[in-house]
Amino acid sequence: MGVTRRDFLKASALGSTIPAVAFGFGLEKAYAEVSELKTARTRETRSTCPYCSVSCGLIIHTIGDGAKNVTPQVVHVEGDPDHPINRGTLCPKGASLFHDIMNSRRLLRPQVRRPGSDHWEYIEWEQAIDEIAHLVKKSRDDHFIEKDDQGNTVNRCPSIAFTGGCTDTNEFNYLAVKSMRSLGVTYLENQARV
Repeated sequence: MGVTRRDFLKASALGSTIPAVAFGFGLEKAYAEVSELKTARTRETRSTCPYCSVSCGLIIHTIGDGAKNVTPQVVHVEGDPDHPINRGTLCPKGASLFHDIMNSRRLLRPQVRRPGSDHWEYIEWEQAIDEIAHLVKKSRDDHFIEKDDQGNTVNRCPSIAFTGGCTDTNEFNYLAVKSMRSLGVTYLENQARV
């Protein structure tokens, strides 16, 4: 007797459900659980993928009622089907964004590694901002070039570079470039695309 592929699959499916029913396991709860999506009670937030300059749209699903003492928890990230660029599709990096957000090793506070040290230490945000401002001013004061070798006024600072974020808006990057140019920074790059 020849067994077709279809007959084999039917027998396999029937064989997997008979033991559950025969031993008294009800499948109603399992079927009910399957019908409820993990995004059923979540809040949707539209965002932009931070990886490259394509600017794919994302929907980030968070659970939490927005109360003061409740921290929202990201439960799912998917492509935005209404977004004109990616229309719901994501590359492997964008599809794995959930794991980057929920990574236990994700940095949430600033760290600094002091000169000569062999470890990183946590510092407060205010201290980090103060130290960055101090080092930018020191670097600009030490390396600012007012005139080149021919006596032309150049007003540049070659010791500082600036890279804008890929999810920054055009307006933000415009202001960032203006502020960097006012410091004399000549090495500028950004991916303004939002």
